[in-house]
Amino acid sequence: MKAKAVRLHGANDLRLDEFELPEITDDEILVKVVSDSICMSTYKCAILGADHKRVHDDVAEHPAIMGHEFAGDIVKVGKNHQDKFKPGMKFTLQPALNYKGTMWSPGYSYEFFGGDCTYCILPAEVMELNCLFEYTGRAYYEASLAEPMSCSIGAFNAAYHTKMGVYTHEMGIKEGGKLAIMAGAGPMGLGALTYALHRDARPSMVVVTDVNPERLARAEELFPVEEAKKDGVELHFVNMSNYEDPVAELRKISGGTGFDDVFCYAPVAIVIQQSSEILGRDGCLNFFAGPTDNKFSAAMNFYDVHYNSTHVMGTTGGNTDDMLESLKLTAAGRINPAVMVTHIGGLDAVVDTTLNLPKIPGGKKLIYTHLTMPLTALSDLRAKGEKEDNKDLIALADIVDAHQGLWCPEAEEYLLANFIKE
Repeated sequence: MKAKAVRLHGANDLRLDEFELPEITDDEILVKVVSDSICMSTYKCAILGADHKRVHDDVAEHPAIMGHEFAGDIVKVGKNHQDKFKPGMKFTLQPALNYKGTMWSPGYSYEFFGGDCTYCILPAEVMELNCLFEYTGRAYYEASLAEPMSCSIGAFNAAYHTKMGVYTHEMGIKEGGKLAIMAGAGPMGLGALTYALHRDARPSMVVVTDVNPERLARAEELFPVEEAKKDGVELHFVNMSNYEDPVAELRKISGGTGFDDVFCYAPVAIVIQQSSEILGRDGCLNFFAGPTDNKFSAAMNFYDVHYNSTHVMGTTGGNTDDMLESLKLTAAGRINPAVMVTHIGGLDAVVDTTLNLPKIPGGKKLIYTHLTMPLTALSDLRAKGEKEDNKDLIALADIVDAHQGLWCPEAEEYLLANFIKE
């Protein structure tokens, strides 16, 4: 069957291609992709091409479908999986396969498997590793965003702490402790914040830092300090550029003891150094933001590593349990992944959006792969609708405005019913 996809042909070479999908084997599943959210990791893949660890050397001859945060409908099931999966089921999946020690993943490594497409083929290893899930929720985008949410959930679960003289790592952030999310008013930081405030084992204090006042103001609007207080969490938003010595200010907020857990959401040397300097005793620093420079380094206080047991780690992606937790908390209404989304667009917007992602302000860019639409900020829907005299865009803006300016199931349902002509 014919499919359209944004595919990687080489470094900085993304193309919207139309091609023929092969017939599935008994061990494969054909799916229709409905939504995919664009990840900064996809930008890194696009600019590096075959130099990226997850991209195969012959990508020029066998281009890889981009996108790994996707959801949709199962269309056809190979006979080896018909006992578990049926046509018509909604699906999502865990893209961090880690199959037989390789780093292969959809969105980086496969010719016929990825999220920025109309249809694709799930290879046998996805089902073998139990990385394909039936999704019973209402909105496809929530399933797409389960993957980026699972990355932050995995980071929280991978944090660890110790006791003096005991050589056992106690896994997870410190319950009742103090947590800082550095450079945290972007999409992934907000995802981490919604999880920190609503997970079972919560910190007593969360501090979110950034240098962009608009992003911080929006974060505080979405997460009112008083609401967090009702849940037993002391929440602070700090603009680091407002202080001559921002580290001293953060340590002051912590009560002078520093933070038990610090998540660094920017691959910027000074932010990493500041993250190191605000750690308390036995503080765990998670360097979450992956750099593109394989020689990237930053200063860290090794006096504190030796005498105060501070430590640094990094995580990339989550695992299947993290993904399932994300879906469960979303279905229960405890976390809202939509806080990450600021733009929507169609498959035709993916190439330019991906290659220019660092230059586009806002949070997550959500793509509906059967839609033709330029990338559009949610805040611009109304103005665009009025300019084009488009009643559907205005109606979509009405729905978004009624939900604090956030994307929502009602908005997705209206979009799918009124904007996609197939």
